[in-house]
Amino acid sequence: MKYEKYMGLDVHQAMTVAVVLDAEGKVILETMVATEAAAVLRLVRSLSGPLRVTFEETTQAAWLYEILRSHVTEVVVCDPRRNKLLGEGSKGDKVDARKLADLLRTGMLRSVYHGHEATRKLKELVRAYETFSSDTQRTMTRIKAIYRGRGIATPGRGVYQAKQREQWLAKLPEAGLQQRAEWLYEQLDALKPLRKKAKQAMLTESQAHRAVGLLRTIPQLGPIRAAFIVATVDTPHRFRTKRQFWSYVGLAVVTHMSAEYEMKAGKVVRRRKPVATRGLNPNCNHRLKEVFISASTGGAGTEPYKSYLEKLKNKGMRSEMARLTLARKIAAVALILWKKGKEFDPKELNKTT
Repeated sequence: MKYEKYMGLDVHQAMTVAVVLDAEGKVILETMVATEAAAVLRLVRSLSGPLRVTFEETTQAAWLYEILRSHVTEVVVCDPRRNKLLGEGSKGDKVDARKLADLLRTGMLRSVYHGHEATRKLKELVRAYETFSSDTQRTMTRIKAIYRGRGIATPGRGVYQAKQREQWLAKLPEAGLQQRAEWLYEQLDALKPLRKKAKQAMLTESQAHRAVGLLRTIPQLGPIRAAFIVATVDTPHRFRTKRQFWSYVGLAVVTHMSAEYEMKAGKVVRRRKPVATRGLNPNCNHRLKEVFISASTGGAGTEPYKSYLEKLKNKGMRSEMARLTLARKIAAVALILWKKGKEFDPKELNKTT
């Protein structure tokens, strides 16, 4: 539209740089405001006419999105991994804000989805559980690293047990190492109850979402995995097809092709050359990739997935490709059952979803 304005925001902890372009790409405003709700809203309200705003997905993105979405025509939270233009030429706050506004004006941005309020609590509880789980695992790894660094073997989980700690600490030759290990043990003791508490809160909150119950009818999608899916996806209607969902969860196969066409007898024809595959797409949601890959791996030895894998292998498919195909099938079934509000039926595995 002729009178539309496009605002790019380069958001930082203390200050936010704003650049506003008109429909022709001319700069009509460059300014800085404090990264505070009142200051940002004053800036937005000072501009007349339709206003579209963009900024990159950062720590403040969800907060800023909620503040602005009811005050402007459109808010686009863009994926910084896809903004290659920002890496060209000079680097600076005003330069970045202007480039963002220009990318928004030309429709070259890829937006990042921000979900509904209904799943916001579950999202935060899932993040808390993941944080405590990763911190617990990291602390356990550091404890074993201390012993291995002095040539002390640490088989199994005995090194973490409270009853055996004095014995393990006595094996360390230096007082400094013993003190460091004791602190890590204290950290581990503090993290375990927090992780348990976060898990219980997450599972309790997930019971309020009907989709979790539907997903749990799918084998290998237990309460934790189902909660992860609902908290991350928010709504299945974000994805029109299963292939879009596969790309989102990191199960889409990346292919490379070049010099596809040639001239024969004065006509353009496509070359008969195989499409080169380059593995799975790396730009994905790694949480959900882990969910579906682990579900496939865990269910490979039990029905109904065992017979499904056997059919694939009998057709000549390699074992690793069969497990990947099963992971894609579980993801597709989860998406379609969630959309339809249906429970799992083993016959779904034999359908082309």
